[in-house]
Amino acid sequence: MTVALIDYGAGNLRSAEKGLERVAHEIGRDQKILLTRDPDVVANADRVVLPGDGAFPFCRRGVSAIDGMEEAIRDFVEKRGRPFLGICVGMQLLASRGLEHEPTDGFGWIEGEVKAIEPGAAHLKVPHMGWNTMDLVHPHPVLDGIALGPDGLHAYFLHSFAFEVKHRRDLVATADYGGPVTAIVARDNVVGTQFHPEKSQTLGLTLLANFLKWTP
Repeated sequence: MTVALIDYGAGNLRSAEKGLERVAHEIGRDQKILLTRDPDVVANADRVVLPGDGAFPFCRRGVSAIDGMEEAIRDFVEKRGRPFLGICVGMQLLASRGLEHEPTDGFGWIEGEVKAIEPGAAHLKVPHMGWNTMDLVHPHPVLDGIALGPDGLHAYFLHSFAFEVKHRRDLVATADYGGPVTAIVARDNVVGTQFHPEKSQTLGLTLLANFLKWTP
């Protein structure tokens, strides 16, 4: 069993790798975490994680710049139907398109656009940075055992753009930042977190463990 963590030059790869390795060991899953730029590894993996830091167009081009990588990712998700996790900008790339700097197509698996955050309160700054609780919109297996709501666990966010989903059915959880901001999206075998689970302590490690156990 293998988990492909895609290295395309954008992402907090070491923390994500260590977090996945830790939870795989803790839950007793014989899953190898493979940090890779090889499309063949991605195509043959049992699970795939796409991280991302920086601007939407930069990350999108980074994936496309690796010969065969987008084809491998699309085959993995669309034909094999295997579990796929996007983190931060990796989650935003699930969208129809991003509007950061210039309109840029995403993978289009979850309809919607990634737009600049416009907090509803003057004292709130952009980027949205720090620890937030989340509110549940729709239950999802990656949230099993995780307490949400005002008294729930906190997740670590760092972003200036947010995913505005077209269909509420694809929205799993939101964070409050002068209004609801998309925190988790999901459809079929694809799930994405705007926050960084690898930096989110108990909440994040539990979510990663749930992802490794998830069988959509």
